Amino acid sequence: MSNYEPGPRAPGDRGPHPARTRRPRPVRLLTLAVFALAGLIFVASSNAAKGTDIRTDASLLKLSDLIQERSGNNADLDRSAAAVRRDVDALAKRDDGAGAAEDKRLRALEDRAGTRPLSGDAVTVTLDDAPPDATAAPGYPQPQPNDLVIHQQDLQAVVNALWHGGARGIRVMDQRLIATSAVRCVGNTLILQGRVYSPPYRITAVGDPAKLRKAIDATPSIQNYLLYVQAYGLGWDVHDDGRTTLPGYTGTTGLHYARPKH
Repeated sequence: MSNYEPGPRAPGDRGPHPARTRRPRPVRLLTLAVFALAGLIFVASSNAAKGTDIRTDASLLKLSDLIQERSGNNADLDRSAAAVRRDVDALAKRDDGAGAAEDKRLRALEDRAGTRPLSGDAVTVTLDDAPPDATAAPGYPQPQPNDLVIHQQDLQAVVNALWHGGARGIRVMDQRLIATSAVRCVGNTLILQGRVYSPPYRITAVGDPAKLRKAIDATPSIQNYLLYVQAYGLGWDVHDDGRTTLPGYTGTTGLHYARPKH
């Protein structure tokens, strides 16, 4: 059909069809809407990208690099702070004028706080992600991505079981746990006291090995984890270390908390 429409009729023209008012066609309206939406998407993408290629993971890689860099800086600061603290403690003990009883009480408090090295028989538990090409064992459904990685609750279950089994001290990776330590995971990485770790995760506890193992075996959440070990190949190992020395906690002991704004 032609798109031609007649102009105004001459006076006295009484043709068989009056001139009709021109209306936009639905197809044209839809086309205009599509172009308008595309333009809006392009503008939004440009604002979000700010000149970068948003189809790549460059921003995520930069964030990962920043996290690793900050983690390394925190480790360096921890070592520096530990050295300074040793010097301060040595000076304080030399000049405090305390008696033998007070020194003994102070050492006992430091042991309970986890700021002094601790030696004794130890058990180490190691957890690891499943292999990248892991498949389900016969009789199990095919795994989802979350089935193949270590989660925060898995690490917490092991730590809590070891405390319940009478652990006198616990080290996660290379750091001693204290009362304010929080075992937290972001994605498949562990964040502990300002530092970032990747699997495999090693948890070492000083205590009676038999009691520690018994507590591990009796923990329902660990038994559930072992089902995933059997089904999808998650890593799991428990072994006795013999006599081991855990380092004392060397980080800050100050508490940081929110304050209400008046």
